[in-house]
Amino acid sequence: MDKKKWVRHIPLYILEIIVLIGAVCILYVTLKATDSKTGAQKDNLKEENIAVNQEVKEKIEETGKKEETSSYTGIFNVAFFGVDARDGSLGKGNRSDTIMICSIDMDTHEIRLISIYRDTYLNLGNDKYGKCNSAYAQGGPEQAIGMINMNMDMYVTDYITVGFEGLVKAVDALGGIEMELTETEIIHLNNYQSTMAEELDMDYTPIKEPGLHNLNGLQATAYCRIRYGGGDDFRRAQRQRDVIVAMLEKGKKSSISALTETMNAVLPHVRTSLDVEDIIPVLGMVGDYKITVSDGFPFEGMRNGGSIRSNGICVVPTSLEENVIRLHEMLYEEEDYVPSANVKEFNRIIEEDTKDYLQY
Repeated sequence: MDKKKWVRHIPLYILEIIVLIGAVCILYVTLKATDSKTGAQKDNLKEENIAVNQEVKEKIEETGKKEETSSYTGIFNVAFFGVDARDGSLGKGNRSDTIMICSIDMDTHEIRLISIYRDTYLNLGNDKYGKCNSAYAQGGPEQAIGMINMNMDMYVTDYITVGFEGLVKAVDALGGIEMELTETEIIHLNNYQSTMAEELDMDYTPIKEPGLHNLNGLQATAYCRIRYGGGDDFRRAQRQRDVIVAMLEKGKKSSISALTETMNAVLPHVRTSLDVEDIIPVLGMVGDYKITVSDGFPFEGMRNGGSIRSNGICVVPTSLEENVIRLHEMLYEEEDYVPSANVKEFNRIIEEDTKDYLQY
């Protein structure tokens, strides 16, 4: 179905909450995108410039004529990027520390979150290979979206990017989020927030003991950045998704005024391709949406690693094809999905590039 028709049917309440954490709420685009002083940075992407595998494009165009039989009916995908930009820059030149696909099923009210590990060795959207987070730095969101589409046989055309301070302000505006912390996590959380507090010229409150805590914005952002103490980047990506779940639950209990305050706080730290006219501001709508899938790509048991030439330590899909099949099963409940010829070729090149460098 036409993108704008679907967007008008998206309950903004749930989208607000998702974007607040992984990137930024979609709702604030409705209210503030046209405000040159406080609004989000609007990016008029040209869809024809976003890379999409030809077989996928043909499938979408074909099934789009038969909406009732399309396997993609009711699903709206948005790419979320988090960039560690201290100067307010949200475009090309910044590596995307957070790369996430948010897939919303309007029929079942299910939300599926898939993190793409930033050090994954993939086609960068321009037939060059390396760590996937460099795609954003090289060509901005346009190339980063193309990187997702090409490697995963998807057709994503919209994105939201949030800057370094966006999450801090969003969590504070909502009154914090509850997270269970281990003793090891506390050590690294305090180290991160100490550094960020100095950079942002703000005070910070150290966490002193393990257990359940109501984290403020700085603490929550520091928590999302932890990659030490076991699990490395895989665990960090999981923490980011856990924060989304926590924010969703907090948002369900928040007033419209609190959500609006949160929205206004993050706006200056957002860049997005979404149009104001795409979204109907239904502030009072509280849906029954729930996060049913939270995982990372490449999937556990289907990835390896190693220092790949000049790229440094990379995450390597043991089979890009098998990972893509699993992804489509998760997002679209497609059985026996057959990856495109492009994905098969990318898989061959990745295997050839990395076979002498893998750990096991």
